[in-house]
Amino acid sequence: MKSYLKMSKEELASEIEALRKEYKKYQSLELELDMSRGKPCREQLDLSMGLMDALNSDADLSCEDGTDCRNYGVLDGIHEAKVLIGDMMENNPDNILIYGNSSLNVMYDQIARSFTHGVMGNTPWCKLDKIKWLCPVPGYDRHFGITEYFGIEMIPVPMSVNGPDMDMVEKLVASDEAIKGIWCVPKYSNPQGYSYNDETVRRFARLKPAAKDFRIYWDNAYGIHHLYDDHQDYLIEILAECKRAGNPDLVYKFSSTSKITFPGSGIAAIATSANNLEDIRLQLTHQTIGHDKVNQLRHVRFFGDIHGMVEHMRKHADIIRPKFEAVEKIFDENLKGLEIAEWTKPNGGYFISFDGLEGTAKLIVDRAKKAGVKLTPAGSTWPLHKDPKDNNIRIAPTYPTLEDLKTAAKLFTVCVRLVSAEKIYENFGKNEKVEEKKKEVKKA
Repeated sequence: MKSYLKMSKEELASEIEALRKEYKKYQSLELELDMSRGKPCREQLDLSMGLMDALNSDADLSCEDGTDCRNYGVLDGIHEAKVLIGDMMENNPDNILIYGNSSLNVMYDQIARSFTHGVMGNTPWCKLDKIKWLCPVPGYDRHFGITEYFGIEMIPVPMSVNGPDMDMVEKLVASDEAIKGIWCVPKYSNPQGYSYNDETVRRFARLKPAAKDFRIYWDNAYGIHHLYDDHQDYLIEILAECKRAGNPDLVYKFSSTSKITFPGSGIAAIATSANNLEDIRLQLTHQTIGHDKVNQLRHVRFFGDIHGMVEHMRKHADIIRPKFEAVEKIFDENLKGLEIAEWTKPNGGYFISFDGLEGTAKLIVDRAKKAGVKLTPAGSTWPLHKDPKDNNIRIAPTYPTLEDLKTAAKLFTVCVRLVSAEKIYENFGKNEKVEEKKKEVKKA
């Protein structure tokens, strides 16, 4: 296909006319498709229906150590669950605390406690004049939503295929005591699907923050969410690396089974140093007597061990891999060579990151919505929903059926081409006016 940037004004006008006709055909279909969130589809949820049979009224609800899961207690979570989640997170069970169903809730609580009571004896953040946070971009909108809610100043940090700009991270963290944390999705990142390389992880572990209560919020949400068996991303384990670097307390590592079993009924966990765990427990004892141990036991009985979980994730991959490949194929067929867009091709996770021409993202999302396809709002991948280039869109392929997804992806490419062609065409007019003014000035 010929690049839109190399088309004449007449060629662009013809392309726009054809695309508008194609767009109207999609509008006539009266579609109602949702690609706005990275939700598992029904077939994925069906994979975990065995959870409902793992325990029943005749089941022994006692743990290996004799604990009755129906009763109060066991703040850290039952040992069997810590072993299972520890294997999933690649951490020692002694460094893990099991929570309820949502890792996002754990992150929220961690920041809330830091505001009210401080971190390991440091001044509570509510008593400080300013709190700042580093936000790799594009990034996870719900992360940014937490820091926005608490009134924290968010500083965007550019992402690359290797992870955040570590020169920038190191400089800012070392020079500003008001910077208290950084959001990280280190494996199959949201939305690009990038995984931090070895150098990036090692540089994180060796940060020298000015603030003693600075913490890396390491949200390894997609640690075992591979799309392929034969090419998977590898990530250095951060807690072990921090310990080697002499910074054992630097990281809070979060994970959950939210996209492994049932998102609304999974189990979440934090892995961190002994010192951090002691600090967390002191505060958590005033919040709860213990989380849902029956659900923890249910997960252990369902999976058996990490090998059962890995096999379970292969079934997830078999369902969603064709969806990612379909989107990538449609994008290649309809956009490649036009010089108006780029997109990622991840080996795992839940998203594809799409970059169009500057100033087109909101228009593309709006066009798609008017034709019946709901996308993540433009700007969501930046703090305060302010994408300075207005060009990034998060694509979530997992929830629609494969056929609906193909329709949505094709419509999306029509919207991209139409908005891009119109924008380039408009610039032709602007350039012509500039040239006319130049001629007028020369004549004068």
